[in-house]
Amino acid sequence: MYLIRERIFDIGDDFDITDDSGNPVFHVDGKVLSLRDRLVIEDTSGREVAAVHRQLVALRRTYTISIGGQKAAEVRKNLFTPFRDKYTIDIPGPHDLEMRGDLLDHEYTVVRDGREVATVSKRWFTIRDTYAVDIVEDEDHLLILAAVLALDLAQSRAEKEREEKEREERD
Repeated sequence: MYLIRERIFDIGDDFDITDDSGNPVFHVDGKVLSLRDRLVIEDTSGREVAAVHRQLVALRRTYTISIGGQKAAEVRKNLFTPFRDKYTIDIPGPHDLEMRGDLLDHEYTVVRDGREVATVSKRWFTIRDTYAVDIVEDEDHLLILAAVLALDLAQSRAEKEREEKEREERD
C-alpha cells in the first residue's frame, strides 16, 4: 500500500509517496509554469524515474507517462461515462489497464483483463489531497502510481475549467 500526499505549502503540485509504514518511496515535483501539466517522479536520491504530462493536442483529456525516459503509457478519459469516471491506461501491446471510479466518492479500481489489480481511495478527512493506493504484487507499481497522478491532474484541470466557466458566466 502507498500513500500519495499533496504537499500543502509548496508551489505547484508537489506530492510525497510513502509506503504504508510512512517511509518515503518517491517525491513528485509538479512543474509550476508548465503548459502541459507536467509532474516528475523522483526516487529518494532525487533521480527522475518517471514523468507525467498532458498532451496539448488531443480530442479528449490525455496524459503521457514516461518511465526511464521511454513512453510507457497514455492515460485517456473515456467519453460518455455518466456518473462514473473511466480512464484507459493504454500500454504498448495487449492487456491495457482501465481505471474506473465514482466521481463523488473518489474511489477507483484499476482492472487488467477483468481482474482487479489496484484500488485507489482519495481521503476527504485531511487538509491536503491524499490517495491510498493498494497494488497487487505482480503489477508495475510505478506505472499505476503515475496513472493515479495523471488522474489527479485531469481532475484538477477539469475543476479549474469549471471554475473559469462559472466565473465567465457571472461576469
